[in-house]
Amino acid sequence: MAEQVAVAAERRDETGKGAARTLRRAGKIPAVIYGHGREPEALVLDATAFGRAIQGHAVSSTILDVSVAGAAPVKALVREMQRDTLRADTILHVDLYEVRADEAILVEVPIHLVGIPDGVRNHGGVVDHSLRVVEIRVLPTEIPEFLELDVTALGIGDHLSVADLVLPTGEFETDAETVVCSVLAPRAEEAPAPVAAEAPTAEPELIRKPKAEDEAETKE
Repeated sequence: MAEQVAVAAERRDETGKGAARTLRRAGKIPAVIYGHGREPEALVLDATAFGRAIQGHAVSSTILDVSVAGAAPVKALVREMQRDTLRADTILHVDLYEVRADEAILVEVPIHLVGIPDGVRNHGGVVDHSLRVVEIRVLPTEIPEFLELDVTALGIGDHLSVADLVLPTGEFETDAETVVCSVLAPRAEEAPAPVAAEAPTAEPELIRKPKAEDEAETKE
């Protein structure tokens, strides 16, 4: 089920790109928390502490106990986390969504494939994992870290869909017929294109005038 991680935050008054850049240079992360009709509240997180808190956790399904300025913590989920495109370990901004323990919410949960399909092991097929996350509606405290799908029995041309996933609690929002994975036939090896034989190099044509004409020109 969903893991819970404690996160400390402070309120911030200054907003905008300039203020955000100043915070990042100081080792901070600008953030915002909203949800349940509350006005969005601008926060600031310590980059090192926040990175350490979420390390090794599936962020999309981890409940955060967010304590703002030392107040009693509220439970929240990360709705969006922006990272630097050049430095993936650098977090630029975090959106937090407050949740209630007794209210189901919509979340995305990753799908993990288990086993090696028969069509891959014995017939050289290829696994196409086309759906990697599934949307579910579930209570915050019951969010699974991931869902497993056993693919061992799949042969060439077989597939599994969302309907084959087992959800301990809650309900799927993704259509049950959506294909999660399939086993494709191995690609036929293309025969190398025949190499065209090189045409023999033509000898240069030597043009000479008839002997009689040569002699006539000499006489002239």
